[in-house]
Amino acid sequence: MTIRNRIALQFSLIVASILVIFSVLIYVVSATYRREEFYDRLKNKGRTTVRFLVEVKEVDQTLLKIIDRNTLTALFDEKVLIFDEHNQLIYSSVDDQVIDYSPALLTEVRREKDIETHSGSNELVGLLYRQNGRDLVILASAYDQFGRSKLANLRLTLGWGLLVGLSVTIGLGIFFAGQSLRPISQLNEQVTTITAGNLQRRLDEGNRQDEIARLAINVNDLLRRLEQAFEQQRSFVSQTSHELRTPLAALKSEIQLGLLHPLTVAEHETILQNLLSDADRLIGLTNSLLQLARTLETIDQLPRHPIRTDDSLFAARDELTAARPQYQIDIDYGNIPESETETLVAGNDDLLKQVFINLLDNACKYSPDHTARVRISTDNTHCHIAVSDRGIGLTPEEITRIFEPFYRATTALDYPGFGIGLSITARLIQLHHGTLSVKSEPGQGSTFTVSLPHL
Repeated sequence: MTIRNRIALQFSLIVASILVIFSVLIYVVSATYRREEFYDRLKNKGRTTVRFLVEVKEVDQTLLKIIDRNTLTALFDEKVLIFDEHNQLIYSSVDDQVIDYSPALLTEVRREKDIETHSGSNELVGLLYRQNGRDLVILASAYDQFGRSKLANLRLTLGWGLLVGLSVTIGLGIFFAGQSLRPISQLNEQVTTITAGNLQRRLDEGNRQDEIARLAINVNDLLRRLEQAFEQQRSFVSQTSHELRTPLAALKSEIQLGLLHPLTVAEHETILQNLLSDADRLIGLTNSLLQLARTLETIDQLPRHPIRTDDSLFAARDELTAARPQYQIDIDYGNIPESETETLVAGNDDLLKQVFINLLDNACKYSPDHTARVRISTDNTHCHIAVSDRGIGLTPEEITRIFEPFYRATTALDYPGFGIGLSITARLIQLHHGTLSVKSEPGQGSTFTVSLPHL
């Protein structure tokens, strides 16, 4: 069952229930009012008859019957019976009908003094009338033809009204459900046209206020992220292929050169050294690509625990200077932390150390004196690590692209590297909920500042 039909059905059931309850309530109230009104008329008729019979001396039974038969308020199939204290019938408004009554009924009237019941299809009331020490029992019955006719008309009217109301409700429910869900149908049609080849398309966001508009906004945000992910993937594959092609082509050229003609031992050694250099380059590039791919994993897979940023920084310095003794790294504090928690962050020790290694390695590599200067400072919310060099520097345009995978500044092409380190660093800092900012001038050096929220 479609959502439109389900909404229409639920709406119809709710309205139908309200209509049925309302109709039944009206009918029950009307039937109760009719019954009570008719019983009151029977009681008034009985009391009037007994008063004429007992209290008005000028009226005898014959005259009273004439009055009962010719009164304008006579009821259909009306009967009035009056009994004395010995249950003897002393008056009957009808002579041509057999009147059946139960002695038990008279006894009940004497006990209750006022009863309301039925005699077949007629309503019947019993009254106890006391006068001059005499207890007279009055039984008055009649058929409420007019009242029952009105109830029948009311029943017919409510039935047809209920049928028409349900028909209109179902029709309007289907119509309004379709109108309400039309924006969703339109969104569904738009979504079906979006494929991996046209992720740049977006859904109509309407008024940007109701629930459907917010759904469209969220879907567009999802499409935007998917487009970025696909674009990064395509760029990654393209750039990776380009980077791998160069050392592979060099390997092939060296091998072809060695096969052209017989070589001396010295020439063989030279070719093998070139092959080893190209192989090392391939291994380094492969390791960098593997590390870059790992940083693209979700943050939920990142184990996090409290880490002292200065400890990770010193560990990165020791590891880097052990591998490259020519590097000089100076670390200083911009301000003395008031508590040790100001340098304590939540993160992964190995990944955070890799961040500092990449930044320190770049600073030393691009500085003529292979020296990096590091300053640690803290504030109320963040711990800041600024890594500075006096190297080649960057132009404003290069700064905007420096964190793209495989991107290298023009002045950096003469230095070893693949253009992956900074993109990995930026991704790792993002995983730690931090920021990485750059200040640089060509020929004056660069300063990379890492800001991490501390505990």
